[in-house]
Amino acid sequence: MPSFLDINPGQIIWTLIIFTIFVVIVAKMGWKPMIEGLKARENAIRDSITAAETASREAQETLREVREKMTKAQQEAMDAVREGRVQAENVIRKAAEEAEAIKQQKLVEAQREIDRSKDEAIKVLRAEVASLVVDATEKLIGKKLDGDDHKRIIEASVNEISKN
Repeated sequence: MPSFLDINPGQIIWTLIIFTIFVVIVAKMGWKPMIEGLKARENAIRDSITAAETASREAQETLREVREKMTKAQQEAMDAVREGRVQAENVIRKAAEEAEAIKQQKLVEAQREIDRSKDEAIKVLRAEVASLVVDATEKLIGKKLDGDDHKRIIEASVNEISKN
């Protein structure tokens, strides 16, 4: 058998004694700092997890607030657009009403002007007709009429012409 497979009882005892001394030294001197280091690492990891959870909650809250603000801003923008549209429609409606009122006023003024011109033309025409009637009457009768006869004949002629 090879030499490394030989079992030597003395060597086993010395190995166990050295191992026991090593464990006692490590337990007395190194165990406490090692446990403290592990606990410190555990606490640091726990604190990091807590901080990450807190940051996550804060981020979720901030995200919710931002979404609410965006929704509110969008609603305000839509309200502003709606209000602007209503105001534009009101301005257009008022302008149309004013234009219609001005148009009606111009039509009334034009109709008055037409009526005035018509009345004036009728007056001029009556005066011209009266003059022609007087001239024709003078030629037919052969004499000049006095003021009352003249007036009576003219009015009768004009009224007769107006009826036709």
